[in-house]
Amino acid sequence: MKTIALNAETQFAEINNNKIAYRQFGNGAPLFFVNRFRGIMDTWDPLFLDSLAEKNTVILFDYPGIGSSEGELPLDIVEVASTVPALADHLGIDMFNVLGWSYGGLVAQAVTFQNQDRVLNTVLIGTNPPGENEIPMEQVFFDHALKPINDLEDEYYLFFEPASEKSRQAAQESHDRIGKRLERSLIPSTMEAFQRYFAGSATMKEDKLNFREGYKTLKSPVLVISGDHDISFATENWFPLLKNAPTMQHIILNDAGHGPQHQHPELTAGYINLFLG
Repeated sequence: MKTIALNAETQFAEINNNKIAYRQFGNGAPLFFVNRFRGIMDTWDPLFLDSLAEKNTVILFDYPGIGSSEGELPLDIVEVASTVPALADHLGIDMFNVLGWSYGGLVAQAVTFQNQDRVLNTVLIGTNPPGENEIPMEQVFFDHALKPINDLEDEYYLFFEPASEKSRQAAQESHDRIGKRLERSLIPSTMEAFQRYFAGSATMKEDKLNFREGYKTLKSPVLVISGDHDISFATENWFPLLKNAPTMQHIILNDAGHGPQHQHPELTAGYINLFLG
């Protein structure tokens, strides 16, 4: 039987004295998926994953202390990011691609800048650059994102464009696909866990290691994919950086929100496959 997102086996790697949960399937160059705020391996749309697994080896994992992994989520994004090269070492992988969504996009950028000799390409979805960004998160994000349990109605606002009927329909379809394997009890649900995510995000805003400036000289290609109305990480925050990031490309999807890859899983995977080449 072909291994796909819905039946890929969960395995464990010993990293920093913690068992880190991961899954691996597909064919091609390694592509590490880095989770959103409150995300686990099963909160990715399986259609998006399977579309990418046709041309890439998909590697999912849960952060330390999140989902099925042991330990505690670090307070510094750079420390969170260290899980990726450590897992690559465990799997015997030297060079790899990295794809991060939302908070995971911040982590993926730290992975890229801290491992420039290993990261081939970077894909950033529904996220923002390091450093100071002009447009803050909208209040509607906090209204929905911090509930102990999120339902489909919350997802309309958090990941899609609720004003668009097409987007709401796509939300329902993605929600149903994800629900086929999702164990909701594994999703972080406490304010203590939320604060650890926010602390990490704050370290990227502070940008002590000057990653933002690093885009001027970064050699590896970066693809940014955004919805035109992202309530969490405003798409417009990328615009001042684009002229100073010569290896970056930016795709913006219409009538879409924070999770454009779940609204258009096959289209977005097609863009990414073309980019990774």
